[in-house]
Amino acid sequence: MNTQKADIEISAVKKTQYPKTGYPEFAFAGRSNVGKSSMINKLLNRKSLARVSGTPGKTITINFYNIDDTIYLVDLPGYGYAKRSREETEKWGEMMEDYLANRGPLVQTILLVDSRHKPSKDDITMAEWIRHYHDRLIVAATKTDKLKKSEIEGNLELIWDTLEMTDDDILVPFSTKDDEGKYTVWDMIEMMRAAQMDE
Repeated sequence: MNTQKADIEISAVKKTQYPKTGYPEFAFAGRSNVGKSSMINKLLNRKSLARVSGTPGKTITINFYNIDDTIYLVDLPGYGYAKRSREETEKWGEMMEDYLANRGPLVQTILLVDSRHKPSKDDITMAEWIRHYHDRLIVAATKTDKLKKSEIEGNLELIWDTLEMTDDDILVPFSTKDDEGKYTVWDMIEMMRAAQMDE
């Protein structure tokens, strides 16, 4: 996708702040520091449009990136941040579940997991949420460039098995160091957007 415009439209802390344009939304979920912002920057060929917070996991906002007044890429707040209080964790959970369950323009949530590690309990929970609210589970395995080539296949199999993925699900290796996964993710977004427009 050749994007002409890519701007952050709003960093929302409550649903009344969400955009009201009705543009299709494609959200990215994952633990803190899994690479959501880096992935969005890579997809948009920008270096710092999506910025990594100085206090990862502390700021609970949903960031909406307006792409050519056509779609939004949505950066969801990360989970699994050890220093987050119980109150903050509960607020995160309520915000995420409400967004996933009730956000009309949301077409698909894409789960990001670190390809170097077995998915965590939080990753499994998020995968179950995504399955509940969407037709399929789409997972991007980030930071594949940090693996040896001999490790990649085994690590992807571990992710697939741990998240109990099926033939209806999609697992995409992704690296910000090269273009691995970039065009696959865009192709999926384009196909899902086209399918929604045909409904």
